[in-house]
Amino acid sequence: MARIISSYIFRGILMNLRFSKLLKKLSSFGNQIDQLSNILNYGRLISINGLVLEAFGLNSSIGSECFIERIIESKRRDIIAEIIGFSGKKTFLLASEDISGVLPGARIFLKLGNHKNYSLKKIPLTTKLLGRVLDARGNPLDQLPKIDYKYYSTIEKKIINPLNRTSITEVLDTGIRSINALLTIGKGQKIGIFSSSGIGKSILLGMIAKYTKADVIVIGLIGERGREVKDFIKNTLGTKGLSRSVIIAAPADFSPILKIKSASYAANIAEYFFKKNQNVLLIIDSLTRYAMAQREISLSLGELPVAKGYPASLFSKISSLVESTGMVNNKKGSITSFYTILNEGEDEQDPVAHLARSILDGHIILSRYYADAGHYPAIDIESSISRVMPNIIDSKQYKQASYFKKLVSAFQRNRDLINIGAYVHGTDMILDHAIKIWPKLEKFLQQKISEKHNYDASCKDLNEIFL
Repeated sequence: MARIISSYIFRGILMNLRFSKLLKKLSSFGNQIDQLSNILNYGRLISINGLVLEAFGLNSSIGSECFIERIIESKRRDIIAEIIGFSGKKTFLLASEDISGVLPGARIFLKLGNHKNYSLKKIPLTTKLLGRVLDARGNPLDQLPKIDYKYYSTIEKKIINPLNRTSITEVLDTGIRSINALLTIGKGQKIGIFSSSGIGKSILLGMIAKYTKADVIVIGLIGERGREVKDFIKNTLGTKGLSRSVIIAAPADFSPILKIKSASYAANIAEYFFKKNQNVLLIIDSLTRYAMAQREISLSLGELPVAKGYPASLFSKISSLVESTGMVNNKKGSITSFYTILNEGEDEQDPVAHLARSILDGHIILSRYYADAGHYPAIDIESSISRVMPNIIDSKQYKQASYFKKLVSAFQRNRDLINIGAYVHGTDMILDHAIKIWPKLEKFLQQKISEKHNYDASCKDLNEIFL
């Protein structure tokens, strides 16, 4: 009996060992499956025409990411590209980096995705983005560790029902006296900053980023100089400002496709924090560089230019970017957006500037005349306007702001007559008053970079001018 029991025990142990070995083999097999290539298929590169690469054999949707085979020093270093169009069996791609080293007939790989539509790519969206500087794909530019893949999310573009948008009712404190009192901005407003080069645009943006009362600041630096990106982060924004900010950068030497994606990614991040009921400040610098990147791609695809080299499709794409963010009824947060627009040579007929004026909720114009005179911020208060200002401030402040602009306008129109002593006192009562208090008006409009004036103090200073 003892032998029988021992035999059964031995057989049981042997079976457990065999089962354990089987489990290890299955586990090893599972690991091998996980390590298999996730390449779905590949095509071949057949032509390069300017920025556009032509391929044969790819079958995927517009927006899908591909990998172009490239061998450098006996090592494979693939290039990321994106499908931007097709004609018959030919597929058009745009590379996101330099294509040097690519050989004729190079293979183009397409990754296996979880959706039939491979254009639904994932990008990192998490509170851990705060304090980070990233590129259009969420890769770090700040030498810090890469965002964990578990925080990546799929973005699907949705159009906001206009009837679900919330009215703008609250004042946003920007910390800049002239804007607070004379161009009052509301939470959720979209504002354009129009400027030519070298008149203090970046300094003004830095002041807005540092002093605005917002929970989160999202900054998209599109097409700017590489040196300027670092200078803005280190000197203008500072460590304290960066701690509550997310910066998405695509400098001037980046691919046009990355510049476009950087602007879209910045808008997606702003939307993410807004859905968490945060008050978000979104800054896109600049909308003009974004438009130029769109123009490069459209012209490379053969689209005809219709206005100063810009194709017709550009105007809907700018509108789509601007309207992609907004306040909706069931959220307590807000997204206030600032878009910079470059006025080359003070050209008011620039199509990008003209479109931006029409679709934004106001505009701040920077003047070279003021900048040359050492007047900062160089805001042309006469030409600037906030369209929601009458709805969010009291009637007293609105009357004072309107009268302030009348005084400035009267003085500037007659500046030459005043300087040569040709103006006769008593001819114009408004101009007489402007001449009398001009030093106060000029002082009110100027502000040092290190100064911060909150909304209440700005309104108080405006009221004291007319006492």
